[in-house]
Amino acid sequence: MADEKELELDNSGKKKKLIIIIAIVVILAAAGGGAAFFMLGGEDETSQAAADSELSADGEGESAGSSAESAEIGSALYVPMPRPFRFNVPGNARDRFVEIRVQLLVRGSDNEEAAKKHVPLIESALLGVFSRSNADDLATSAGKTSLKQTALVEVQKIMTEVESSDIIEKVLFTGFVMQ
Repeated sequence: MADEKELELDNSGKKKKLIIIIAIVVILAAAGGGAAFFMLGGEDETSQAAADSELSADGEGESAGSSAESAEIGSALYVPMPRPFRFNVPGNARDRFVEIRVQLLVRGSDNEEAAKKHVPLIESALLGVFSRSNADDLATSAGKTSLKQTALVEVQKIMTEVESSDIIEKVLFTGFVMQ
């Protein structure tokens, strides 16, 4: 009977040690995760600043006729289109429904105000470009990139006619759904 009590005491002692070890491991893992979060959190700000400076450096180094030459150098601002573009596009197998959410990258508050002022004109130009596309092209990454570039050229052309400046640096797709 004494042997059974000693085994129970040994088992309960082992269970307590196991619980303590597990608790220490959990605490160390949480501390390590917290430290990593704070360490990597500071790098995101640096990475964003580096990305912004790289974006402006790329824009300054582009060839003649580029969008960055006539865009005012300043902080990057984004002008969202108030509504997503919804339209049907023809495809080889069948017609597809597409919804694209668009934001425009501009530099400086003057360009932002000009872009906001001419939103209906910009929407009209974008809708014209989007309606000329087809489902087979939009199904590929290259097709989407080509559509963005065509949209940028068309919007810059319209803005140059109205404001005598490109104003828009990039056309960004912030949402793209094709069914």
